[in-house]
Amino acid sequence: MSSVISVRGLKKSYGSTQAVAGIDLAIAQGEIFALLGPNGAGKTTTVEILEGFRTRDSGDVSVLNTDPAIKGETGRIWRNRIGIVLQSTSDAGDLSVKETVAHFAKYYANPRDVDEVVNAVGLAEKSKELIRTLSGGQRRRLDVALGIIGSPELLFLDEPTTGFDPEARRAFWTLIKNLRDSGTTIVLTTHYLDEAEALADRVAVINRGVIVEVSTPALLGGRATSLATVSWLSENGPQSERTDNPTALIKKLTEGFKGEIPELTVKRASLEDIYLEMIGGADVHN
Repeated sequence: MSSVISVRGLKKSYGSTQAVAGIDLAIAQGEIFALLGPNGAGKTTTVEILEGFRTRDSGDVSVLNTDPAIKGETGRIWRNRIGIVLQSTSDAGDLSVKETVAHFAKYYANPRDVDEVVNAVGLAEKSKELIRTLSGGQRRRLDVALGIIGSPELLFLDEPTTGFDPEARRAFWTLIKNLRDSGTTIVLTTHYLDEAEALADRVAVINRGVIVEVSTPALLGGRATSLATVSWLSENGPQSERTDNPTALIKKLTEGFKGEIPELTVKRASLEDIYLEMIGGADVHN
């Protein structure tokens, strides 16, 4: 598949601090790509450069076959092709949901149908309600509606479910997957590792201005072949053992028990375990 985003040798410094220290990155058309990293790792700077909000010091960057630093009419046409959902936004609370989406539609050359977008984000029943009456989850759905009203080929999502309850988060995940299935490429930044695992086709871990690894959530950091922890309850109390062959260990345990092995569990490293190891143990919610 063709690359929607291509980055080579990207660098950006603020004074003596190098925020981005030579990043190479390629994001394919139609995938959900998650950028993971603690605060100060360089992911926000990288995304802002891709969005055209921040200039780079050096490196080659192509987003939808265009340099995001471009200005003028070409830059305006390029911006019509991307959507951005920031971590927090503020809009006129005295407008209704539909009025707000219709207002933003006027900024784009080829907007989607307003009612279609409102329905797509699950706000059809709230279309006539004022923004200030919406719940946090509903407000975030409106943010996505504003991000996709321009029919973007590429959508940037910054911490999209911060503050959501579990039910609202999972409903939002379904919405994002539907957008991907409709052909939209999505770049996601999140501190929630379960969110990255549920949504992302691939993830990149950024730390100290460099990309540590790019892989699928299942394979990141050798996760699929990491040691498994087998736990069970014996007459001497809880037991556990790490092994690269859990099947053989369980077979051996079975021989010593009459029937079921009490409280048997087999667990490999979670994405969060691998992530924390890769960034040196920094707080995942930093």
